[in-house]
Amino acid sequence: MTSALLRGLRGATTCAADTPDLIAEATGELLDAIMERNALGHDDVVSIVFTTSPDLTSAFPAAGARAVGFGDVPLLCASEIDVPGAMARCIRVLLHVYTTKDRGELRHVYLRNAQALRDDLPE
Repeated sequence: MTSALLRGLRGATTCAADTPDLIAEATGELLDAIMERNALGHDDVVSIVFTTSPDLTSAFPAAGARAVGFGDVPLLCASEIDVPGAMARCIRVLLHVYTTKDRGELRHVYLRNAQALRDDLPE
């Protein structure tokens, strides 16, 4: 039997506009996709770190995460560095999870316009 190891999973998505509803919707969609594509259960998640591009200021992605059931998971939000030409209205995420999968088996998830950040990954 293989024991679970602590691994990091990455992902990103974008919002059409800076509104609390759109940030929550995009965050929930991203987390749902990461969980589904990696066959994770809620108890596999240790913590989640979110960053947003500097143009997303109306809400914390953590609020969207709590809305889809992650209220008991430690959540942290921060702002990305304001790099010229960086992707606009972008939410990035790093999940710390327990899994028996090798690093190469994990499926990092990039949705909406954020797919351009990692065009080397399958959808």
